[in-house]
Amino acid sequence: NLIVPYYSQNRDFSYTCEDLMDYYEGSDIKALLLVNPDNPSGNFIIKSEILRLSEWAGQKDIRLIVDESFMDFADTSDSQTLLSEAILQENRHLTVIKSISKSFGVPGLRLGIAASADEDLITYLKKDIAIWNINSIAEFYLQICEKYSDDYRSALEKFKYVRAEFIEKLRSVPNLRLIPTQANFVMCEVLDGFSSENLSKILLYDHNILIKDLSANKGIDGQFIRVAIKTREENNQLIAALHNIFGKTSRTKASNYRLSSRKVFI
Repeated sequence: NLIVPYYSQNRDFSYTCEDLMDYYEGSDIKALLLVNPDNPSGNFIIKSEILRLSEWAGQKDIRLIVDESFMDFADTSDSQTLLSEAILQENRHLTVIKSISKSFGVPGLRLGIAASADEDLITYLKKDIAIWNINSIAEFYLQICEKYSDDYRSALEKFKYVRAEFIEKLRSVPNLRLIPTQANFVMCEVLDGFSSENLSKILLYDHNILIKDLSANKGIDGQFIRVAIKTREENNQLIAALHNIFGKTSRTKASNYRLSSRKVFI
């Protein structure tokens, strides 16, 4: 099957549902997958606009698949999830998927959900998975996680505060241009001739910090990185390392900056 990707054409990699509808208007696609918030840009589209996209998809007999794995990180005044019985019943061509590992911080449990009012689709999915598709630890987690919902909401509010603080400090780093985000990571353009690949290597080998070099990603033209938003202490370590690197490379340039021979194991 042919994949027809959409690449945003603006500097901030932002896009709207209108952009998607215009782009795919003449395409004979059978399904449209939207990650919201997006990875790696962190672009976010509000629920009312997603529902408008769903209406358009329904009229064209297109299955709309919305990945909400980063949804809980979005800073909004009300719930933006499509995981609602009423919404799914009104949009039977809509499928919502969500990884539990992202916002809940339990990647080792390998948990996720897929929700749809399309009973034929759900039946098909059930036939294609193992009978014992989760382990006992993951099952126990699902049994108890609701008891900690208040703690989870409190942690999300704390995260949003830490994210705002981190972004403000990132803005002070020379030779970085930040892309607006509603996720748990920040995409940055590396400016002034610096190499995102070299910057990633320097951070890893000299500072024991792993970031994502995006320069080889399709649809990204230029030197870009993605950095995770972590604890305040870890965020400050990254900020200090970036100031240290760009302070040195302002005189020697990143392409000539010498890596230490110290080995790092991750």
